[in-house]
Amino acid sequence: MNTLRKAFGFCAVLLLLFLAACGSPAATESPLQIYEAPAATEAPAQESFYSPPSSTQTSGNNEPYDMFFEDYGVNPSIDTEDDNLSTFALDVDTGSYTVMRNYINDGNLPPQESVRVEEYINYFEQGYSSPPAHQAFSINIDGGPSPFTQTERYDMLRIGIQGYEVSNEDRKDASLTFVIDVSGSMDMDNRLGLVKQSLEMLVEQLRDDDTVSIVVYGSDARVVLEPTSGEDKNKILSAIYSLRPEGSTNAEAGLRLGYKLAMEGYKSDGINRVILCSDGVANVGQTEANAILEMIDHYIAEGVTLTTVGFGMDNYNDTLMEQLANNGNGFYAYVDDRNEARKLFIDQITGTLQTIALDAKVQVEFNTNVVMRYRLVGYENRAIDDDEFRDNKVDAGEIGAGHSVTALYEVKLYPEARGQIATVYMRWQDPDTNQVVEISQDFDSSQLAFDFRETSPYFQRAVIVAEYAEILKGSYWAEDSSLDDVYDEARRLDNYFYGEEADMEELIDLIKRAMRLQ
Repeated sequence: MNTLRKAFGFCAVLLLLFLAACGSPAATESPLQIYEAPAATEAPAQESFYSPPSSTQTSGNNEPYDMFFEDYGVNPSIDTEDDNLSTFALDVDTGSYTVMRNYINDGNLPPQESVRVEEYINYFEQGYSSPPAHQAFSINIDGGPSPFTQTERYDMLRIGIQGYEVSNEDRKDASLTFVIDVSGSMDMDNRLGLVKQSLEMLVEQLRDDDTVSIVVYGSDARVVLEPTSGEDKNKILSAIYSLRPEGSTNAEAGLRLGYKLAMEGYKSDGINRVILCSDGVANVGQTEANAILEMIDHYIAEGVTLTTVGFGMDNYNDTLMEQLANNGNGFYAYVDDRNEARKLFIDQITGTLQTIALDAKVQVEFNTNVVMRYRLVGYENRAIDDDEFRDNKVDAGEIGAGHSVTALYEVKLYPEARGQIATVYMRWQDPDTNQVVEISQDFDSSQLAFDFRETSPYFQRAVIVAEYAEILKGSYWAEDSSLDDVYDEARRLDNYFYGEEADMEELIDLIKRAMRLQ
């Protein structure tokens, strides 16, 4: 038997030498590799802290091209002795999560710079209690240990802001101006085709006293529908169905004309909103968010808010869509399928349309005797200087009716420290009275859960989703975690969310697919 093995080994060597002489690629492989399937693509190396992320992190064969995202870095951990105040603008955007979902469903990991962790967290229902009667918001705080820190105990705090609900029957009358990108890049079923399907859903929710206007833009902008009563749904739908792709992409001209038309249909005691439906590409006229918004700034001062809704992959500008919404006193969503359109334009219609808070911001004051250090998870591009929290001229975030906003903090407490951990302050302007309101809520160490699994399932899901996002982002703070750990924790929670099974099952499936793509 040994003689046969030696003979076989000698023949294998001769075969390799022969292949090398013939210039065969197999000559660089081991004998085992000759008979094995090709190895999977190697995962990208871990990015260093604060370094610009790679734009080629995707792993599929049909990777989206010309995708524009902004890298906002990762928040540091801060010693309370150096700064015990954390201040940021509230954000109800969810576009980053649905962009990720589209990437993974197409067989690619999302680029690290596309991940905004707070938008992953805020995509999900949080189970907060409604505000007390005659109060616009409630502050909800809970916490417990993180399951993803291995060497020492860190606690996670979940700070949740819940706005009051408004039924579709009780909401204000709305003047809606759709600004629709019909340029050549929108000529796809998942772009202009999906825009039409989405707007059809919204039209069915309109009341007779609502009005709709439509502006389209390609190389230039034109009016397709003058302000029209919500009672005349057939006329509105006919205008939507008539849309065809044309020309280049002059977003500036479209928004300029859209705001002008919005003022013609302005409702002094109602909702006045421009809704931009686009892939975010702007290649004619002004193409930067700040330049475009400077031209329409006076309309924003009149109370006309801007919602941006993104569609499509390939040649998509997430950065422009997010910045336009942030600076236009609105929010940014990304629609990747009919289910997401239904969620935005039917299930959450009042939150999509009616704003209940302007310039909403939060400041967390940590107790330096109890908290050693803290880190805000996400909100990197929403930071506000601590001394600007009570400056009413500072632009912050807007919140729609029934919307909730969540922020997670990772905190390290002093050993054996007991007492008040933090006070959370929220401040906003009432859009009806223009009155500035401030509320606060304390949180004590006695309210922390001892074990992660003893906390609310909603808290657990928020922590799991945040860790998933941080791993995809290549965050320094998640370098010791794995998607395997995240998947195991998510699977354990699967049966807790009655009525939300679809969202939870989808999350688990996305984590599983991301594991394979890594």
